[in-house]
Amino acid sequence: MGYFLLSRLLSAMVVVLGVACLVFLLIHLIPGDPVEVILGEGAQPADREALRQALGLDRPLLVQLGQFLQGLAQFNLGTSLYSQRPVVELLAERLPATAELALAALLVAIIIAFPLGILAAVRRGTIWDRVATTFALVGVSVPNFWLGPLLILVFSIGLGWFPVSGRTGWDSLVLPALTLGSAMAAILSRMVRAALLEVLGEDYIRTAKAKGLSLSRVIGRHALRNALLPVITVLGLQLGTVLGGAVITEVVFSWPGIGQLTVESIQRRDYPVVQGCVLLISLIYVVVNTLTDLIYGWADPRVRLGTRQ
Repeated sequence: MGYFLLSRLLSAMVVVLGVACLVFLLIHLIPGDPVEVILGEGAQPADREALRQALGLDRPLLVQLGQFLQGLAQFNLGTSLYSQRPVVELLAERLPATAELALAALLVAIIIAFPLGILAAVRRGTIWDRVATTFALVGVSVPNFWLGPLLILVFSIGLGWFPVSGRTGWDSLVLPALTLGSAMAAILSRMVRAALLEVLGEDYIRTAKAKGLSLSRVIGRHALRNALLPVITVLGLQLGTVLGGAVITEVVFSWPGIGQLTVESIQRRDYPVVQGCVLLISLIYVVVNTLTDLIYGWADPRVRLGTRQ
């Protein structure tokens, strides 16, 4: 287990370092000048040059990259070019909102996916199975930037049940969580169905049925428990994907999280904040996937043994 843990942690560190370098280079290669955004197009050349020197943007790109990695090693992401506030402080303000939205979307996905997937597996070939398949197809196909405004038109403007945007209370969380969790629920329900169908054909399931156990006990105590391993893997991957989808959802609903901060910083060419946002999302994604690997390895010894060979 120690070798397996060490290999996963080293892989995660390499991925984070690669993401940090890639994000820095890509952001500095995109068109746009933050000095022009801050001072405006009518600023004097001397003022632009003075601000560029003050911000350190006149230095070679590799020198800036080295300073960025040096600060990253000290957990210092720099200072915002726009607000002159530490990037870590800005991220700390927005992270709770994104975490709240991601957890709510995950809860919505679990509440929808598990009953639907179990029902589709138990009632294979029936109308319930076709309903689950249709839901999965629609959920994966409909993008967040279309589903979000549709929910606003129906439930906010039409029925007046929920706020249009903002983060004012639990009711303002419902529509963003539904928008973000629907795609995850679609994928997860198909995975639950597939995993259960594979398990339901095993001998021990037939033995449990032969002993007279009820269907709910067979599913809950035997089938579902052994079908959870692939579901855990997909759940971990989808939780990381949720953070990427949260960028669009937060913009649609004006949710004050990391996603909205990322878009605002891109528009302002605020390099340090964009780097911090993307790096934070990537770090959370890597951490979630690493924890998923560790849980999978703990639950299935074959994974650990396969790593050593």
